[in-house]
Amino acid sequence: MPQHHQPSTLTALGRTWVEAWNARDLERVLALYDEAAVMTSDRIPVMGFDASGTVRGKESLRAYWGKALGLLPELHFSLIDVFVSPDSVVVFYANERGKKICEYLRVNDAGLIVQGSANHLVD
Repeated sequence: MPQHHQPSTLTALGRTWVEAWNARDLERVLALYDEAAVMTSDRIPVMGFDASGTVRGKESLRAYWGKALGLLPELHFSLIDVFVSPDSVVVFYANERGKKICEYLRVNDAGLIVQGSANHLVD
């Protein structure tokens, strides 16, 4: 039976996630993720990575996000809200262009992110 995480712990994870991105500290971001984490976003194929929209494993995440950071010098996330469940956190934020995004982050028993999905509003 998977353990249930305290809401305060998951809220802190969401805040740390935003702070790590705003520091442009890729290794700090990656430290929040499990080695086998998967990430899904409609930006992944656009950036020339997997056509399925999913990258798998920390090394693939490092390559994808490293490229993204290089292309987005103005990157900044403004936290709006953090939503929690027993095994996940949704970080609701606005990016540097004012676009609102929900990032779904599922965590394992160790509290590391194993699945992330960036959910964008459809224009």
